[in-house]
Amino acid sequence: MTPEKPRFVILLAEDEPADAHLVKVAISENRILAELHHVLDGREALDYLQRRGPRFAGAARPDLILLDLNMPRMDGREFLAAIKQLPDLRDIPVVVLTTSEVERDVVASYGLGAAGYITKPVDVVQFMAAIRVLGDYWLDLVRLPKGVGGAG
Repeated sequence: MTPEKPRFVILLAEDEPADAHLVKVAISENRILAELHHVLDGREALDYLQRRGPRFAGAARPDLILLDLNMPRMDGREFLAAIKQLPDLRDIPVVVLTTSEVERDVVASYGLGAAGYITKPVDVVQFMAAIRVLGDYWLDLVRLPKGVGGAG
């Protein structure tokens, strides 16, 4: 009997309910052993990460952040710029998961410190496959430094 792997924590910053639901379904159906936390914009994501307010007081530090670029209040670009300036949070990998195929968004995201950039497939089957590959990569293949979330 092998010991159970520690649960991988993912923070999803996504304002579109249908897309957030699809990510949740894809994680479940692909049997990705991850605990998913969902926030609606960059401001809520920062509140979550800094455990501000009663809603986020006991928030788990994520191993990975999935980030939409186009959100209200604080968009993904602003969030990415902010998190990479915070010494205690900048080591959390952020993967942009967005509908934008605009090259300047790709370049800007990597320039701001994104660990990856995925354009959301429109086809549900392709979307499910993209989340499966993402899970395989971040949960099974990549080694994160000790102290980053539940990894190590």
